Amino acid sequence: MVQSFPSDQAGLYEAYVALGSNLGDREQTLRQAIEQLSAAEGIQVERVSDIYETDPVGYTDQPAFLNMAVAIRTSLTPDDLLSVLFDVEHHLGRVRDIRFGPRTVDLDLLLYEGVTMDTERLILPHPRMMERAFVLVPLCDVLTMAHPLRAAVEQSATLACQDGKEGIKRWITIC
Repeated sequence: MVQSFPSDQAGLYEAYVALGSNLGDREQTLRQAIEQLSAAEGIQVERVSDIYETDPVGYTDQPAFLNMAVAIRTSLTPDDLLSVLFDVEHHLGRVRDIRFGPRTVDLDLLLYEGVTMDTERLILPHPRMMERAFVLVPLCDVLTMAHPLRAAVEQSATLACQDGKEGIKRWITIC
Protein backbone atom coordinates (compact mmCIF):
# COMPACT_ATOMS: atom_id res chain seq x y z
CA MET A 1 0.00 0.00 0.00
CA VAL A 2 1.32 3.45 -0.91
CA GLN A 3 0.58 6.50 1.22
CA SER A 4 -0.12 9.68 -0.72
CA PHE A 5 2.46 12.43 -0.41
CA PRO A 6 3.08 16.04 -1.45
CA SER A 7 6.00 17.11 -3.61
CA ASP A 8 7.79 20.43 -3.54
CA GLN A 9 6.79 23.13 -6.00
CA ALA A 10 8.97 21.67 -8.77
CA GLY A 11 7.40 18.21 -8.51
CA LEU A 12 10.55 16.77 -6.93
CA TYR A 13 10.64 14.43 -3.96
CA GLU A 14 13.47 13.95 -1.48
CA ALA A 15 14.85 10.43 -1.20
CA TYR A 16 17.82 8.81 0.53
CA VAL A 17 19.93 5.99 -0.88
CA ALA A 18 22.57 3.86 0.86
CA LEU A 19 25.54 2.68 -1.21
CA GLY A 20 27.98 -0.11 -0.37
CA SER A 21 30.82 -1.99 -2.05
CA ASN A 22 33.31 -4.65 -0.98
CA LEU A 23 34.72 -6.03 -4.24
CA GLY A 24 37.15 -4.45 -6.67
CA ASP A 25 38.08 -0.78 -6.37
CA ARG A 26 35.41 -0.04 -3.78
CA GLU A 27 35.85 3.72 -3.61
CA GLN A 28 35.91 4.12 -7.39
CA THR A 29 32.80 1.96 -7.71
CA LEU A 30 30.92 4.15 -5.22
CA ARG A 31 32.00 7.28 -7.10
CA GLN A 32 30.85 5.73 -10.39
CA ALA A 33 27.49 4.87 -8.83
CA ILE A 34 27.02 8.50 -7.77
CA GLU A 35 28.00 9.70 -11.25
CA GLN A 36 25.47 7.34 -12.81
CA LEU A 37 22.75 8.48 -10.40
CA SER A 38 23.56 12.11 -11.22
CA ALA A 39 23.33 11.37 -14.94
CA ALA A 40 20.00 9.54 -14.67
CA GLU A 41 16.95 11.39 -15.91
CA GLY A 42 14.75 12.61 -13.07
CA ILE A 43 17.46 12.44 -10.36
CA GLN A 44 19.49 15.26 -8.81
CA VAL A 45 22.12 14.27 -6.24
CA GLU A 46 21.88 16.93 -3.50
CA ARG A 47 24.18 15.75 -0.69
CA VAL A 48 26.83 13.03 -0.39
CA SER A 49 28.05 11.53 2.89
CA ASP A 50 31.59 10.69 3.84
CA ILE A 51 32.69 7.16 2.99
CA TYR A 52 32.99 4.70 5.89
CA GLU A 53 34.73 1.35 6.07
CA THR A 54 32.62 -1.23 7.86
CA ASP A 55 32.83 -4.84 8.90
CA PRO A 56 30.53 -7.22 7.00
CA VAL A 57 27.26 -8.15 8.71
CA GLY A 58 25.46 -11.47 8.36
CA TYR A 59 27.77 -13.39 6.05
CA THR A 60 31.13 -12.37 7.56
CA ASP A 61 33.57 -14.41 5.44
CA GLN A 62 34.15 -11.54 3.00
CA PRO A 63 36.13 -8.29 2.68
CA ALA A 64 35.20 -5.10 4.54
CA PHE A 65 32.69 -2.77 2.92
CA LEU A 66 32.87 0.88 2.02
CA ASN A 67 29.50 2.49 2.75
CA MET A 68 27.98 5.90 2.18
CA ALA A 69 24.65 7.60 1.58
CA VAL A 70 23.26 10.22 -0.77
CA ALA A 71 20.30 12.56 -0.56
CA ILE A 72 18.58 13.08 -3.89
CA ARG A 73 15.67 15.03 -5.37
CA THR A 74 13.68 13.05 -7.90
CA SER A 75 10.66 13.26 -10.14
CA LEU A 76 10.56 9.45 -10.33
CA THR A 77 8.09 7.31 -8.42
CA PRO A 78 9.59 5.04 -5.73
CA ASP A 79 9.26 2.00 -8.05
CA ASP A 80 10.88 3.83 -10.97
CA LEU A 81 13.68 5.05 -8.72
CA LEU A 82 14.26 1.48 -7.52
CA SER A 83 14.52 0.39 -11.16
CA VAL A 84 17.22 3.02 -11.75
CA LEU A 85 19.11 1.78 -8.67
CA PHE A 86 18.97 -1.80 -10.00
CA ASP A 87 20.16 -0.59 -13.42
CA VAL A 88 23.16 1.17 -11.84
CA GLU A 89 23.99 -1.98 -9.84
CA HIS A 90 23.80 -4.11 -12.98
CA HIS A 91 25.93 -1.67 -15.00
CA LEU A 92 28.61 -1.76 -12.27
CA GLY A 93 28.73 -5.57 -12.23
CA ARG A 94 26.44 -6.49 -9.33
CA VAL A 95 25.72 -10.23 -9.18
CA ARG A 96 23.16 -11.48 -6.66
CA ASP A 97 24.48 -14.81 -5.39
CA ILE A 98 24.77 -14.99 -1.60
CA ARG A 99 22.31 -13.01 0.53
CA PHE A 100 24.40 -10.38 2.37
CA GLY A 101 27.41 -11.70 0.44
CA PRO A 102 30.20 -9.87 -1.38
CA ARG A 103 29.19 -7.43 -4.10
CA THR A 104 30.70 -4.85 -6.39
CA VAL A 105 27.95 -2.43 -5.42
CA ASP A 106 24.70 -2.34 -3.46
CA LEU A 107 22.19 0.52 -3.67
CA ASP A 108 19.30 0.54 -1.20
CA LEU A 109 16.42 3.00 -1.25
CA LEU A 110 16.05 3.96 2.42
CA LEU A 111 13.50 6.76 2.49
CA TYR A 112 11.27 8.52 -0.01
CA GLU A 113 9.58 11.76 1.01
CA GLY A 114 6.18 11.14 2.56
CA VAL A 115 5.94 7.53 1.41
CA THR A 116 5.20 4.49 3.50
CA MET A 117 4.73 1.39 1.39
CA ASP A 118 4.97 -2.38 1.65
CA THR A 119 4.87 -4.24 -1.64
CA GLU A 120 6.52 -7.42 -2.83
CA ARG A 121 9.18 -5.32 -4.58
CA LEU A 122 9.76 -2.43 -2.18
CA ILE A 123 9.26 -1.56 1.49
CA LEU A 124 9.63 2.05 2.62
CA PRO A 125 11.09 3.13 4.90
CA HIS A 126 13.73 0.41 4.49
CA PRO A 127 12.78 -2.25 7.05
CA ARG A 128 16.26 -2.84 8.52
CA MET A 129 17.92 0.57 8.23
CA MET A 130 17.48 1.47 11.92
CA GLU A 131 19.42 -1.68 12.91
CA ARG A 132 22.53 -1.00 10.84
CA ALA A 133 25.26 1.42 11.85
CA PHE A 134 26.75 1.08 8.35
CA VAL A 135 23.55 2.70 7.04
CA LEU A 136 22.75 5.06 9.91
CA VAL A 137 26.11 6.79 10.28
CA PRO A 138 26.36 7.85 6.60
CA LEU A 139 22.64 8.68 6.60
CA CYS A 140 23.23 11.15 9.45
CA ASP A 141 25.71 12.95 7.18
CA VAL A 142 23.04 13.70 4.56
CA LEU A 143 19.81 14.10 6.55
CA THR A 144 18.89 17.74 7.01
CA MET A 145 18.69 18.99 10.58
CA ALA A 146 14.94 19.55 10.08
CA HIS A 147 14.24 16.02 8.82
CA PRO A 148 11.63 14.37 11.07
CA LEU A 149 13.73 11.19 11.44
CA ARG A 150 17.01 12.99 12.20
CA ALA A 151 16.92 12.53 15.99
CA ALA A 152 15.86 8.87 15.79
CA VAL A 153 18.55 8.08 13.20
CA GLU A 154 21.27 9.81 15.26
CA GLN A 155 20.20 7.99 18.43
CA SER A 156 20.07 4.60 16.70
CA ALA A 157 23.47 5.19 15.06
CA THR A 158 25.02 6.10 18.41
CA LEU A 159 23.55 3.04 20.12
CA ALA A 160 24.60 0.67 17.33
CA CYS A 161 28.17 1.97 17.42
CA GLN A 162 28.34 1.87 21.24
CA ASP A 163 27.06 -1.69 21.33
CA GLY A 164 30.06 -2.66 19.25
CA LYS A 165 27.76 -4.49 16.85
CA GLU A 166 29.54 -3.18 13.80
CA GLY A 167 33.00 -1.80 13.22
CA ILE A 168 32.70 1.48 11.37
CA LYS A 169 35.38 4.06 10.67
CA ARG A 170 35.57 7.09 8.41
CA TRP A 171 37.43 6.13 5.23
CA ILE A 172 37.44 9.45 3.39
CA THR A 173 35.67 12.77 3.59
CA ILE A 174 33.90 13.77 0.39
CA CYS A 175 33.98 17.48 -0.37
